[in-house]
Amino acid sequence: MYIAMSTELPSIEEGKLSNSARVTIVASTYNEKYTTALLDNCMAELEAYSDLISINLVRVPGAYEVPLMVKRSIVKPAPGEEPDAVIALGVILRGSTAHADLIGEAITRQLLSTSCDTLVPVIHEVLLLDDEQQAFARCIASSLNRGREAARAAISMLGLLEEAGDLQSMRKRTHKVNPLGSLYH
Repeated sequence: MYIAMSTELPSIEEGKLSNSARVTIVASTYNEKYTTALLDNCMAELEAYSDLISINLVRVPGAYEVPLMVKRSIVKPAPGEEPDAVIALGVILRGSTAHADLIGEAITRQLLSTSCDTLVPVIHEVLLLDDEQQAFARCIASSLNRGREAARAAISMLGLLEEAGDLQSMRKRTHKVNPLGSLYH
């Protein structure tokens, strides 16, 4: 059974965010043509909230390095850069081996784990794609643009945290890592 992927971006929710927030974007540089387009589209979408959102950008060599820097940005941020949400951007193109699928699965598991362990939304747009045609459609073209989608998802999550009264209280929390790697507060 084939299920078609949505071809529409989620709508942006105007007025969803009224307090200031910090967003860290961790973007890989590998497959640069596509990752730069993802990043540019994400940043352009976030500009609508430039009076409320401060952005910290971290570039990493490849998609496999994204989860480490996502987690580091949450558990060991530079002073004043504690993120309220993190956006993970990258592009993995499948080859003739299972390598890309293994990398994609490892990244997905780690990003989900980091988000659930820290209670900081991690927007996962590290894309595992079959070919450059799919990469163009999702990173450069406008109808499926995952960079814009990532920004909209982050804004939506920040709005939900704000509604729940958690947005500002998240910053007061300090995250530490014990020697076994699990988080405690």
